[in-house]
Amino acid sequence: MEIVCESCKAKLNIPDEKLPHGQRVSVRCPRCKNKLVIDTTVEQPDSAALSDPGTGTSEPAPLDTPASPATEEPESPPNGDPFDMDDSDMSGPLDDYGEAEKLALVMVLDTHPSDKIDATLTELGYHTIYAKNTQEAVGKMRLQNFDLVILTDLFDNIPLGRSPVLQYLNQISMSVRRKMFVFLLSDTFRTMDQMMAFAMSANLVMNWKDVERLSNILTKALSDNEKFYKVFMDTLKETGKV
Repeated sequence: MEIVCESCKAKLNIPDEKLPHGQRVSVRCPRCKNKLVIDTTVEQPDSAALSDPGTGTSEPAPLDTPASPATEEPESPPNGDPFDMDDSDMSGPLDDYGEAEKLALVMVLDTHPSDKIDATLTELGYHTIYAKNTQEAVGKMRLQNFDLVILTDLFDNIPLGRSPVLQYLNQISMSVRRKMFVFLLSDTFRTMDQMMAFAMSANLVMNWKDVERLSNILTKALSDNEKFYKVFMDTLKETGKV
C-alpha cells in the first residue's frame, strides 16, 4: 500500500502483508513526524492516509463505521497485546534502508552483554535495530522485513514459550518467514540444539554462556541456512513450483 502524508506529501510504501486486516493502525511519518492513521477495515484507494486531526493539517477521511474511543486511541500497557498497534516509536521502520542492506532486529535484556551482539552483527554486515518492548518489536516487523531476528528469553518479562514475538513470527506467510533467520538465546538452552530450535520454530538456539563464541556460531548457522534454502529453491525451480 502506498501511503501519502498529507502534511509533507511524503510517499511511503508499506508491504500489504505488514498491515493487519480489519484494524485501524497509526504510524509516524519519518520526515515530518505527523501521525498517519491507516484504516484497513474499509477499502482504501491506491494512495491513502489519514492525518492526525490534532495537528490541524487535515481532517480525517470519513469512516464507514466509526471506531469506538477504546479502539480509536488504545492505551496499551507495557505487556499488552502486541498485535494492537499504536503510534509509539513507529517511525524507525519507515526509515530509508538500501535494498541490499541487511537488517537485524534485536530484543535483549539490559542485563545481557549486547555489546558482543553489536560487534558480531557489525562484523557480519548487519544494520542493527533494537526494540525496547514486545509491542514495538511486533510493530517494526509489521512494517519492515528483517533478515535476522534475535530474541532472548524473558525479553519484556515474557518467557520464550509464551512470547508474542514468536507467536507473530509463526503466523506470517511462509514466503516472508523463509527469508528471516530467527535466533533465540536463553540460559537454559544447549547451544545449537537442533531439536530445541525446531520445537521453538527457530533457526538457531544458543546458551548465553557461549556468547564469546557468538561470531563463529552465528556465521556457521547463517551459512548452513543459506546453503539449505539454495538447494530448496533450486529443487522448487526444477519441479516447476516457482
